[in-house]
Amino acid sequence: MSQKKTILVVEDEKMLSEAYQAILNKKGYKVYVAHDGQDALDQVKEIEPDLILLDLRMPRMGGIEFLKTYQPASKHAKVKIVVFSNLDSQKEIDEAYGLGAHKYILKAWASPNELTKLVKEMIG
Repeated sequence: MSQKKTILVVEDEKMLSEAYQAILNKKGYKVYVAHDGQDALDQVKEIEPDLILLDLRMPRMGGIEFLKTYQPASKHAKVKIVVFSNLDSQKEIDEAYGLGAHKYILKAWASPNELTKLVKEMIG
């Protein structure tokens, strides 16, 4: 039996993080939630996510700061990072890709079906 893929959702809006968690749990993924970048940094030490779904604008530590601080050590080298934000700024998009993001998706344009399709493409 294959092991469940693990996702860390980094999102400060409680309603959104709970919705993503419910949608992805229903599809068979093991989902953890962090409410800002610092919380996410603490959690990646404990869990080994296959995918990080990362918002950019959050209190305490935003997604760009998380990407600057998070260094995928050898045990995290295969972690896929998808920035899932409403920021449609080319500067932010370029910076996120430059810091290791694999995809950049605008939240406003992504339906639950598109989200699950993206996750499946990224990690199976």
